[in-house]
Amino acid sequence: MILLYRLISILLYPFLVVLIFLRRLLNKEDNIRFKEKIFPSSFSNNFNDKKKIIWFHAASIGEVQSIFPIINELNNKKKFNFLITTVTLSSGKFVEKEFKYFDNITHKYLPLDINFLIEKFILNWKPYVVFFIDSEIWPNLILNLKANKIPIGILNGRMTNNSFKKWMIFRKTALKIFSKFNLILTSNLKSKEYFEKLGGKNIFHFGNLKFSSKINIEKLLIENEDTLKNIKFWCAASTHKNEEEFCLKTHIEIKKKIKDILTIIIPRHIGRTTEISQLCLSYKLNAQIINKSEKILKNTEVLIVNSFGVLPEYFKHAKSVFIGKSLLKNLKNDGGQNPILAAQLGCKVYHGPYIFNFEDVYKFLNEKNISKQISSVNELTNNLINDFTTEKKDFLETQKFIELIGLEILKKTCLQINNLLKYEIK
Repeated sequence: MILLYRLISILLYPFLVVLIFLRRLLNKEDNIRFKEKIFPSSFSNNFNDKKKIIWFHAASIGEVQSIFPIINELNNKKKFNFLITTVTLSSGKFVEKEFKYFDNITHKYLPLDINFLIEKFILNWKPYVVFFIDSEIWPNLILNLKANKIPIGILNGRMTNNSFKKWMIFRKTALKIFSKFNLILTSNLKSKEYFEKLGGKNIFHFGNLKFSSKINIEKLLIENEDTLKNIKFWCAASTHKNEEEFCLKTHIEIKKKIKDILTIIIPRHIGRTTEISQLCLSYKLNAQIINKSEKILKNTEVLIVNSFGVLPEYFKHAKSVFIGKSLLKNLKNDGGQNPILAAQLGCKVYHGPYIFNFEDVYKFLNEKNISKQISSVNELTNNLINDFTTEKKDFLETQKFIELIGLEILKKTCLQINNLLKYEIK
């Protein structure tokens, strides 16, 4: 099966090159660095010293954020260089912004999982150890790393029911791939069970690593800070297609009792902002698509955020947040987005019934009365109206509570990483 995968990937290479060029024209790839995904000439190692390289691969912004505490811990020893690879344009820009003042941390876009590209990339960088974050599994990359006797691990590993079923169809191939990992730390207990059945070893579950992410409150300043402090609003974050309509119906119901209410929609994919604006128009709601550094216009009823990485800036002032990808029944086995950030910033978190990806996290937050499942427009409406009549909870208390949990998860994670790095983290 692996040979077939490699053959197909090589045959597809010319078409994938064309696809990357087309994505560049559509501004979905970095205008200059897109070549890092497809051409070996762009794989050069830009570290000048001979320190060992720790390589982290994360697909998108959420996964990248979860490794920041680990990198900060490891960086205290000053013994390593760090290579961070990602897939999406937004995550690449995010990493560059976060670590632009570190000369021992660099970012590259991950090459396509085609054997000759991967071989060249590994040869150029010669990593000491590699960690995959969340659910990124690339067969050629994994098998080439093991062929070069490079230790590999999964951090905050997550596997959906659908992914597990697909891997089980090719169980022999799955056993060959997952048995190669030296360490697997899972984000939930169900994923731990799946990895075990697929041949994984040295598997542990300490909790979701995203609890370890830290927030610098002082840096959360946006153009509309004063406005948000003085109006009634709620956020619908990480929404997917068909969930915005639910949110707009909620807005209309709230407006029957609270006239000056603002609903802020922060879609999971900002490419859908125009589509959402059109939906608002169909409900006769005054919508504004807002970019960074723009002001909220007067009489705006629905604000549609068209920027990456701004969730905490809105959550800081919100009392209530609905987290999307939780109302779609067709995503029953792949639903849920991360609610931890909203909880850290003292928001009451609402979600639908389909939260498979973060089931353990929501269970914990529900038990602590930090989050709550809703099933109808009326139910969400009533809860939001009730929240508007109370003071925003002091998020410092919630933040400290979650921080303690995160520190324990981080400590246990770093101890396991220590076994691969063979040095002591104090």
